[in-house]
Amino acid sequence: MTQDRLSELLAEYPWFEAARVAQSGGVVRCEVDVEKIAEESEGEIISRFLRKSDYRIVAEEGEADVEIRTEAEIDEEDDLVSEELAEIYLAQGLKCEAIEIYRKLSLLNSEKSAYFAEKIENIEKNN
Repeated sequence: MTQDRLSELLAEYPWFEAARVAQSGGVVRCEVDVEKIAEESEGEIISRFLRKSDYRIVAEEGEADVEIRTEAEIDEEDDLVSEELAEIYLAQGLKCEAIEIYRKLSLLNSEKSAYFAEKIENIEKNN
């Protein structure tokens, strides 16, 4: 791209930061050796990447602050858990109770967890 074209782009789109960087000469182009990359395995590429800087995600030592639940905890009094009940709570203005029902439903029906998460998010947004 020519300097004239970059100037035109910046005049028309002053927010176009990439053109501003290119115009100042800040863009560095380098040749990529495709054959060399194709010879390396995924493991070699990942190892080389990790050797450059330590990008590993490591769990902290000690106990976790928050317990992660993987199964629903339903008491005797929580036998009645349904979408209809959550909708009734919403109609009555009991948003916290509706959210709690949706969370329990999400744990009980993992295949619909994204659906229930969206319901919870909508309730929280409209709060």
